[in-house]
Amino acid sequence: MIHAVIDTNVIVSALLTHNAQSATIKVIEAIEKGWIIPLYNDEILEEYIDVLSRSKFNFSKDLVKQLIGLFYEQGVRAERVCSNEFFPDAKDVVFYEVAISKDDAYLVTGNIKHFPKKPIVVTPAEMLEILMMDKGK
Repeated sequence: MIHAVIDTNVIVSALLTHNAQSATIKVIEAIEKGWIIPLYNDEILEEYIDVLSRSKFNFSKDLVKQLIGLFYEQGVRAERVCSNEFFPDAKDVVFYEVAISKDDAYLVTGNIKHFPKKPIVVTPAEMLEILMMDKGK
């Protein structure tokens, strides 16, 4: 199993896509199967709820509740570790700082340019490759 912080944009993309084979959907499925253990804290869950509840997405309240429940059930609460990295958007810092709180954890994001160039920051497609290598052990 692999620990990872999932950026909000990955969840939104998974919910918006019509491609059942998209990497974002596969990341959510990997959480459901217990292959990825999501790391979160209250700030991250609050952002998930805020963004997923926006009227422009029109996601049902039940869907949002189910998804947040998945993170509670399958995930692990983690605390932030202070980072001295620069972030263009201050809202992204929490995702990175929670990811670095656990050794060998990843941050999965569709906006890789918003984060420091580090091996732990990966795209959904890269996360799937890591999962495949992990399963091959």
